Amino acid sequence: MDFVISRAIVLVSGGMDSLITASVASSENDEVYFLHVNYGQRTEQKELESFHKICDYYQPKGKKVTAIDYIKDFGGNSLTDTSLEIPSAKASSPLPNTYVPFRNGSLISIACAWAEVIDANKIYIGAVEVDGSGYPDCRSVFFRALETALNYGTKVDFKVEIKTPLIALKKSEIVLLGAKLDTPFELSWSCYRDNYRACGECDSCYLRLKAFKEAGLTDPIPYKSEVVL
Repeated sequence: MDFVISRAIVLVSGGMDSLITASVASSENDEVYFLHVNYGQRTEQKELESFHKICDYYQPKGKKVTAIDYIKDFGGNSLTDTSLEIPSAKASSPLPNTYVPFRNGSLISIACAWAEVIDANKIYIGAVEVDGSGYPDCRSVFFRALETALNYGTKVDFKVEIKTPLIALKKSEIVLLGAKLDTPFELSWSCYRDNYRACGECDSCYLRLKAFKEAGLTDPIPYKSEVVL
């Protein structure tokens, strides 16, 4: 019987969820390939730095950095449009302006193109549905539908699965999973506003800090000031 290599592409933004997803994927597969996408986000400098540090730590079989400038050109979100203010976590909104329209669909499409070339049968993404920001492209139903579309749109002998290991977990459970896997949290960056010291006020910082507190652990990355949760 021929040995089948389990080969996976992991979308690694540099954030905590993608870091832990990289840790999960590395433990579940024979080969992992890390992909980072620059879409013009404010904190790309720090995210890219984190990506390279994560690659140095996990030593993937391959890594790529690519860019999709149209996301920034289209605008409509505060992560890429500096004329829009990134809201604080306590701002009331059913869908915060940090939502980047169809970002996850774009990222997975890019990953699928690479997967088809290297015959990777899994694509991992650190999407969170239960305890996230309510983005529509972070829902399980979306990923299942997209997976079907990918397999219709690729060559007949190629099959790929979208893996979302964190999607049904609370943020505190994600932190505990990362700790269980000895994940180097200090290599990740979650802040939407700053490339040097995390603001502690944006939605991403708030969810991260709250998760560490509920998990009974301390977040190792630097924050601008003491944050009251």
